[in-house]
Amino acid sequence: MNICLIGENLSSLALAKNLVNKKIKVFFYYHKNKKFYDKNRTIGISKSNLDFFNKEIIKIKENKVWKINEIDIYSEKFKKNKILNFKKKNEELFSIIKNYQIYESLEKNLKKNKLFKRVLIKNNNFYKKILKEDKYQLIINCDENNLISKNFFYKKVFKDYNSNAYATIIKHKKCQNRKAVQIFTKKGPIAFLPISKLETSIVFSKINEPFFLNEDEIKKLLNKYSNYEIKSFSKLEKFNLNLSFSRNFYYKNIMLFGGALYRVHPLAGQGFNMIIRDIKILSKIIQDRLDLGLALDHLIYKEFEKKTKSYNFIFVNGIDFIHNFFQFDNSYKNNFINQILEISGKNKILNKYISRYADTGMPI
Repeated sequence: MNICLIGENLSSLALAKNLVNKKIKVFFYYHKNKKFYDKNRTIGISKSNLDFFNKEIIKIKENKVWKINEIDIYSEKFKKNKILNFKKKNEELFSIIKNYQIYESLEKNLKKNKLFKRVLIKNNNFYKKILKEDKYQLIINCDENNLISKNFFYKKVFKDYNSNAYATIIKHKKCQNRKAVQIFTKKGPIAFLPISKLETSIVFSKINEPFFLNEDEIKKLLNKYSNYEIKSFSKLEKFNLNLSFSRNFYYKNIMLFGGALYRVHPLAGQGFNMIIRDIKILSKIIQDRLDLGLALDHLIYKEFEKKTKSYNFIFVNGIDFIHNFFQFDNSYKNNFINQILEISGKNKILNKYISRYADTGMPI
């Protein structure tokens, strides 16, 4: 059995490792000018997703994982009053891991695997060759910018936030650092994501407003809302903010996956969690067919779309709603929305449901 994966990124590497674990041969097509992950970016992975990742993909070393057991959400509009709190006694809500550490672990492990074959894409003719190949049971495209995506999957729900997010890691005075904090400021949400007793990752998503912030101004802003005694900032990384969701999951013998399928606003930290949940679903579909002795064919795509499309669409738009909710709220001086959030935050049943929703996604 041979499966073709196109595009080199975290989602394709994680999927490739899951597939070779099933003794499936993976042909991995990549570009030479790939972008390596910046060491200043981090990923928050929910508990159930991390359990699956460790069991069905690759075990992440304990010293690379920083567990978070509490989340506080504040709003600058209401003098930094806490409006929501999520906490699990003696149990983590999610874990923070540096992007490049997961990337390097997957890459290093796959290079040693005889079932994993890397193929360099030298020019655009390689895509035509891939599509004509009859040796692949499945072709899965994880690159949103290649010719396959542009020619066959151009119909998308797309929203450009016309803004940027900034990521950095601060070094600070030693503390327990097990609580993540998100503050909705007038200039955009700021997330403080602990990664050790001495370091914390920060993601600032600037709202769509006609003001410019240089690097010094951004650092000054982060200092203002930080409760840490900051000693230094790492390089400030900048990336565009947009939402996208492909209307078609597959075309003939090709399926989209990962970032090529959809992208979400980073404020809820759910992008990679959604991808892990998709790998879990796709993995089970493939394993069920293997157990029954059935062929791996395009019917897998149809089943995957049926199980994930509507739920992920709701999830993506739910995150967009949160972004719009707080951006709209910043424009008004009344306290009505704040009162709703305070009541919601005190509701234990709702609080528990939101925590489970963020951990496992929508029930399927």
